[in-house]
Amino acid sequence: QVQLVESGGGLVQAGGSLRLSCAASGTIFSINTMGWYRQAPGKQRELVAAITSGGSTNYAESVRGRFTISRDNAKNTVVLQMNSLKPEDTAVYYCKVGVILSATMSRLDYWGQGTQVTVSS
Repeated sequence: QVQLVESGGGLVQAGGSLRLSCAASGTIFSINTMGWYRQAPGKQRELVAAITSGGSTNYAESVRGRFTISRDNAKNTVVLQMNSLKPEDTAVYYCKVGVILSATMSRLDYWGQGTQVTVSS
């Protein structure tokens, strides 16, 4: 069993910043890719940023240069620092963590509950 706890999110004015955090817990052998997705009303869920166990990152073009993803392997956490926020960043943000379970050595993806980010103009 793996649990994800998200924090952060809220209402911010355009140009402001928010920091999203996601912590994974459970009987985990290792964590592979950790990332953040978002979904706005009427739109498909899209990748915002991801980071591998080796530290390689991948960003959506729309957030590149404004958002930074990082991870703390000792704490099993992933953080998304969002700067220079725009109204089009408004969405529900979901944490996703790929894990290898200790019990079965199988790889599974887990999703957080989602947190609302609203950017006003």
